[in-house]
Amino acid sequence: MFHHTHPYSPFIPENATKLIVGTLPPPRFTSRELREGDVDFCYGSRDGLLWQVIDRVFDLDLSFETTEEAVKERKQFLRNKGIGICDTVESCRREKIDASDLGMQEVELRDLISILKRHEKIDTLLFTGGNSKNGPEFFFRRHLKEYGLSLKVVSNQVPRVHQFVLDGRAINTVSLTAPSGSANRAIGNMQLYKDLKKQNPEFNTIDFRVLQYRQFLEN
Repeated sequence: MFHHTHPYSPFIPENATKLIVGTLPPPRFTSRELREGDVDFCYGSRDGLLWQVIDRVFDLDLSFETTEEAVKERKQFLRNKGIGICDTVESCRREKIDASDLGMQEVELRDLISILKRHEKIDTLLFTGGNSKNGPEFFFRRHLKEYGLSLKVVSNQVPRVHQFVLDGRAINTVSLTAPSGSANRAIGNMQLYKDLKKQNPEFNTIDFRVLQYRQFLEN
């Protein structure tokens, strides 16, 4: 079985108040077989949409190429905005070498609670996906149980917002629509998307993510 280890350490600026939380980059980032257009950093897959969405939200004009400059651009943005990235999964095993969350076995989680204790300014976790099996919220809920903690509902509307209290400090979690093509079908079934698409036939699933992510990234 393929040992899929996370190739990047958490990137958390000292001023971070928000933390983007996913699972693992595609296996090719672990085996160092990047493709043209991949960026050698968190969420750097050329097939992923997170940095495309962020680029549009903040009008950054980011480079989408396998260069050190592209990595520097992203790190500088995160420092400027006080946003960190720390995925839930440290490693897993895979029978099939692909990026499917469902294909992860023998999952080893990162100790996010200890990380949050060290970074006391963080008050919001932005999950790049919901509570489906092996998604970032799913694993974080499991991790919370190890500390006798749990999430309480703040808003049950998509994107769902929850809260937990860590050492007297309230931390919100937001389950954003996943920045992957696999989530496009779910977006297409959302009534809000259908309404916006009816108003503007040019409106697409990336536009929808830009609207959703903006309210949580900018504030």
